[in-house]
Amino acid sequence: MVTVLLSAGIAMVVALFGTPLFIKFLVRRGYGQFIRDDGPTSHHTKRGTPTMGGAVIIAATLLGYFGSHLLLMLLDATGLVELGSNTFTISALLVLFLMAGLGLVGFLDDYIKISKQRSLGLRSHEKLIGQTAVAVIFAVLALQFPGDTYRTPASTAISFVRDTNIDFAVFGTVGGLICFVLWANVMIAGASNGVNLTDGLDGLATGASVMVFGAYVLIGIWQFNQNCQINPGSRCYDVRDAHDLAVVAACVAGACFGFLWWNASPAKIFMGDTGSLALGGALAGLAITTHTQLLMAILGGLFVMITLSVIIQVGYFKMTRKRVFRMAPLQHHFELVGWHEITIVIRFWIIAGLCVAVGLGIFYAEWVVQL
Repeated sequence: MVTVLLSAGIAMVVALFGTPLFIKFLVRRGYGQFIRDDGPTSHHTKRGTPTMGGAVIIAATLLGYFGSHLLLMLLDATGLVELGSNTFTISALLVLFLMAGLGLVGFLDDYIKISKQRSLGLRSHEKLIGQTAVAVIFAVLALQFPGDTYRTPASTAISFVRDTNIDFAVFGTVGGLICFVLWANVMIAGASNGVNLTDGLDGLATGASVMVFGAYVLIGIWQFNQNCQINPGSRCYDVRDAHDLAVVAACVAGACFGFLWWNASPAKIFMGDTGSLALGGALAGLAITTHTQLLMAILGGLFVMITLSVIIQVGYFKMTRKRVFRMAPLQHHFELVGWHEITIVIRFWIIAGLCVAVGLGIFYAEWVVQL
């Protein structure tokens, strides 16, 4: 628990005090946000606001994770504290790799937009190739590195609050690996694009992410305390490195919390694709490694809702040449209806909080039912 609190604190402080320094750097370089002319007119005032702030979130997360571990290792070496479970784990490192890898893809996308002053960064196929490459590496490695109990960071079974009986292993070793990689790619692409679509108003995606990753802190701690190695039985969780995954979630939540101080309306900086793709990757990575894949859709219900609005809008328009919403994603529809930006953000935060509460309720209820 000390590691969780320490890592979150370090990440939050780094983001809180590092973001204004990064803003000054971006302003000096002239790296401002390009605003589409076909969007809400109220957004035109945001033209030139520094972007790529997701780099701060990634850096703060990494510093929070490695800094907390190294500090506690140092204290352990002096005999002041017991090291316990404060060692680096492959599960956590894989999630951080996925986060940083997708963040790099987003950074390239943001940099091209800024340098060429256009709304299009990487072309769709280039972005897809980058996301797929990172996701495939993560998925393949997640089925490697069996621990002392022969558990790998991920399993080939589809999971809800724990692994279900639907297991890709029925297709054999190679077939199961291929199916899992494809499934992981769908999850990672869905989560990263969901956060990306949500990141359209000041603080919206950042605030929602704080709640979702906060939920994964609780899930990781609960799974660690009810782990099959500690409390064997029918209710235990067969999740490897659950405590360290809670540390990663705490780092991301802390980093987002510190960044939100500057990203809240009126935003002094945007996270850009650098941040949204990274946060989506971290979310999918935690869902896969904590064996809560389908639960992620409930915890991140706001992201799902906004993504569905785009799918509905595009699909309906192609069939009828008419629109369901005035503009997609959904938050922009309410802007055009006349809602103030802050009103939309707060109400969507409430929805995000309700989704997290329902998800955590389902997670705990499943455990209670087995009593």
